[in-house]
Amino acid sequence: MSTLDNNNSSNPATLPPSPTGKFQLPDTLVIIFFVALLAMALTYVVPIGSFSTQEVQYVSDGVEKTRTVVDPNSFNYQLDELGQAVIEPVGLFAGGGGIGFFNFAFEGLVSGSKWGSAIGVIMFMLVIGGSFGVVMATGTIDNGILKLIDRTRGNEAIFIPVLFCLFSLGGAVFGMGEEAIAFAIIICPLMIRLGYDGITTVMVTYAATQIGFASSWMNPFSVAIAQGIAGVPVLSGAGVRGVMWAGFTLMGLAFTMRYAAKIQRQPKLSYSYHSDKYFRDNQDNADINARFNVGDILVLATIVATIAWVIWGVIAHAWFIPEIASQFFTMGIIVGLIGAVFKLNGMTANKVASSFKQGAATMVEPAVLVGCASGILILLGGGDATAPSVLNTVLNSAGQFIGQLPAVFSAWFMLLFQSVFNFFVTSGSGQAALTMPLMAPLADIVGVTRQTAVLAFQLGDGFTNVLVPTSASLMATLGVCRVDWGDWLKFIWRFMLALFVVSSGVVISAHYFGFV
Repeated sequence: MSTLDNNNSSNPATLPPSPTGKFQLPDTLVIIFFVALLAMALTYVVPIGSFSTQEVQYVSDGVEKTRTVVDPNSFNYQLDELGQAVIEPVGLFAGGGGIGFFNFAFEGLVSGSKWGSAIGVIMFMLVIGGSFGVVMATGTIDNGILKLIDRTRGNEAIFIPVLFCLFSLGGAVFGMGEEAIAFAIIICPLMIRLGYDGITTVMVTYAATQIGFASSWMNPFSVAIAQGIAGVPVLSGAGVRGVMWAGFTLMGLAFTMRYAAKIQRQPKLSYSYHSDKYFRDNQDNADINARFNVGDILVLATIVATIAWVIWGVIAHAWFIPEIASQFFTMGIIVGLIGAVFKLNGMTANKVASSFKQGAATMVEPAVLVGCASGILILLGGGDATAPSVLNTVLNSAGQFIGQLPAVFSAWFMLLFQSVFNFFVTSGSGQAALTMPLMAPLADIVGVTRQTAVLAFQLGDGFTNVLVPTSASLMATLGVCRVDWGDWLKFIWRFMLALFVVSSGVVISAHYFGFV
């Protein structure tokens, strides 16, 4: 491991300025603000429209299920008394609960429900942040990391491939995504102590889950739903997708390990070197002979048991944000009790409470970004296909454009469209419900198999989750690793370009080979 500079203050305001003339990406919140401006501008030129919905039946796990989807032939513009398409420009302000540009931050922060979107994810972040604040206050994680490093000297390289493959498998099997936030809190200090950085942590946790999510052969939240809507046998084509998952996982792992090795040799080349200083300042001076007793073992056992319990609940009972948050909250209480009984770092009931509040406070910044990003969708009219909106008009226009192209270009444009559309609707099941009723019949018209249309959907939907700032899970994971989205963009754009090129080759090949 390299010697790290601890002389600079951890306050970002006191960090050395960037070299004169060197381009510096704007803050994430600035980027979101200008994207919101663009969304508002679209409302001045794009008329609003809506779809009707219909019920479709499909079979999953041998059980016939019903799902409400968009009727692809039902799009209609909202018309005024003269029969002209209505344009509803978003103003600067709106009262009475309306949507104005300067309302977008607040409306985004309170949008959705406990099951997802902004408010659910934000509350999830605050609860798990508080719970892990209690865990960190016991000192068990820091001391455990030191012991782990002491016991595995010379074998540190195994952590990245093992973690990456496990997280990719989680994304493929049960749609792991939000769960990566909790793991990143634990793994980030370990990665930095091993000489890596916060960006490496994001890659082996959240990015790995989305690579698995995008290339999955069985993901119940994207592949299964999309195939059901498209009228394709659910989980068909699993052999091809299994090979695809292995290939994309190896591609992501190779990229991550190459970057991690470079950072371990020269830490200051890290895109997140300045923000990683928080973790270095809190860990570098720790004693290698630090305390590790029965209380620490019980804390770690509680964490492991909670994670195993959550994974079981997600797979067996489809637990989502409310249930997962409740399990981690329970973990925080149990860890606090263990800490108080065994006097870990002088834990008391009051210190447990203050640690929970401090842990939750660290999530406020990423929570604000999550809410503001969600406000962009609201400016475009929201994700309800039956309510007149600019977003529905964009969706319909894209479908009409793709339908006029030659077959191979139609297949590729489906991938491109799904990749771009994911900026506005980052939910895999939500995007499937909105787009597949349009893309499936369109595939029949232009001579593309429906299986290929599903493939274009899952690759376009999944991979861009690693990039778009409207992804609540991405912004939360970056937040807990203290990585700014601008720094993440500077790091990830080359890999995203490579993923898109390879995905394009996969979709085009699937078309030519008649993937069914």
